[in-house]
Amino acid sequence: MRRSLLTALLAVSFAFFASGCSTMHMGWTAVTGQHKLDNRAMDAYDAMFTKVVEYGDPARAMMKEWKVDEGISGDDVKESIEALTEEYNMRLTGYVKMYTKEDAKPDEVKEARIWSLCNLTTAKIFLNYSRYYGGFMPCRIMYVQYGNGDAYLISMDMTLAIYGGYPLPPKMLEAAEKVKVAMEGIPERAAKGDF
Repeated sequence: MRRSLLTALLAVSFAFFASGCSTMHMGWTAVTGQHKLDNRAMDAYDAMFTKVVEYGDPARAMMKEWKVDEGISGDDVKESIEALTEEYNMRLTGYVKMYTKEDAKPDEVKEARIWSLCNLTTAKIFLNYSRYYGGFMPCRIMYVQYGNGDAYLISMDMTLAIYGGYPLPPKMLEAAEKVKVAMEGIPERAAKGDF
């Protein structure tokens, strides 16, 4: 009798688990604390993990990338980024032409540049919330050109930094989303040579 009861309980538990029963899911999220996270957190983590599995490259999974249009040089991109930074209420806090290798092979990096941008008001809000956000500052845009002429702009995907934890306070969320718009809009437009 006892064995039959145990078997029945295991069968019912398995049925609930296998069916994706929302009661079981709610219980699991309560145990793990997931219910406290921003409602976009799990989708953001899932999207990142899917990219890690697809490419095997965690850095790629945390970045956004824009292919630079043919005929747009590194100097053109520099001019665009500098012009667009002010339009998006950001400040250019640094620029470095990391290196140039004139005889680069087609799949080797020929030129690399990096820009550092920041919205100082937003930075202060985030640092007061958590000093660990300082590791994301300043926001960066990387220009990489290969020996075959292909060039890309790369910047951090801010989705997890904004939505990956507990919901941010409303004013902080609004400021963060403006920076996210800037850090996607600037490289997207600079890749086309826009001003």
